[in-house]
Amino acid sequence: VQLVESGGGLVQAGGSLRLSCAASGRTFSAYTVGWFRQAPGKEREFVAAIGWSAGSAYYTDSVKGRFTISRDNAKNTVYLQMNSLKPEDTAVYYCAADPPSGSVPHRPDEYDYWGQGTQVTVSS
Repeated sequence: VQLVESGGGLVQAGGSLRLSCAASGRTFSAYTVGWFRQAPGKEREFVAAIGWSAGSAYYTDSVKGRFTISRDNAKNTVYLQMNSLKPEDTAVYYCAADPPSGSVPHRPDEYDYWGQGTQVTVSS
């Protein structure tokens, strides 16, 4: 599975961005996909994840109510809609994929495949 993120950029606080994670592979629809972010000098942290079913979505507390993860399996793409962005959301955002396992992991070391990352910068 190869993953390619897009949609990052510079936005003012309160603005919105939609990140996309496009994947190759016929079985991608069965994979769990997570979004992580890493700010300079900080560890990579979990943001959101979605299982094969759109109903199994999970978020870290700091983005609940502002970010929405979704997937379009026909397009092999997972999205992260980010609204009401804050300067503390500034980071490189990565998508990651995990083969079907019956759970939705939240740790980076539980994911097998990673994209190259896309920069999100929120100005105050």
